[in-house]
Amino acid sequence: MYGKLDNPVYHSLNEYHKNFCLNFGDSKFYNPEVAAFGESLNVAKENNITDYAKICDDFLIFGAKPELGEFKTEMSQLVCDQYVLENKIELDYTEEIVELQHENHEELLVFVKKFYPHYFKSRTPELGRYFGIFKDEKLVAVTGQRMQMNDMTEVSAVITDPDYLGKGFAKQLVAFVSNTIFEDGKTPFLHVAENNLGAKKLYEKLGFDLRGKINLWGVKR
Repeated sequence: MYGKLDNPVYHSLNEYHKNFCLNFGDSKFYNPEVAAFGESLNVAKENNITDYAKICDDFLIFGAKPELGEFKTEMSQLVCDQYVLENKIELDYTEEIVELQHENHEELLVFVKKFYPHYFKSRTPELGRYFGIFKDEKLVAVTGQRMQMNDMTEVSAVITDPDYLGKGFAKQLVAFVSNTIFEDGKTPFLHVAENNLGAKKLYEKLGFDLRGKINLWGVKR
């Protein structure tokens, strides 16, 4: 049922996000103004990687370890757990959750880059809907949608300002965003670093089921 999640980037770019797709041989990459990552159904080849590296010198490849050949670069590995949610989340919300609009674009970019400098690109918010919680007219927590297929959407960018941790903001945002995905007729999924035990505990408490692991390979010229 969830076989496409073995290659979530490839299938997102082959389906709902095809307008953001750059094809390099058997690999599909996001336009680097939107997101700096890609994937092959099998193994990303050296010539495909070097072609993308001409326009993006720091990016991720999902899935199997890429074949770099003679391409001189740094490569790192991040192992993530992949979770799927099969039922809507029943939760009492105590905070006002706001869908971020075009006028919030710059504030969203500044907020994310403050905590994860390389996470967002200038056009990342075009990938899906993003939601936030404001306190004293300041954005203090966000969650949104990233990879999207025709029938599945990734919950992503689960970020809370450290000054506002422990208030349940992430829990409410993840639940809210997940339920909007269900309302769109799709299934929510997400990725989290395998050593991020706190986040995994939260997702499992909300009802997400562990599906398996997926490798992310960082390529940097």
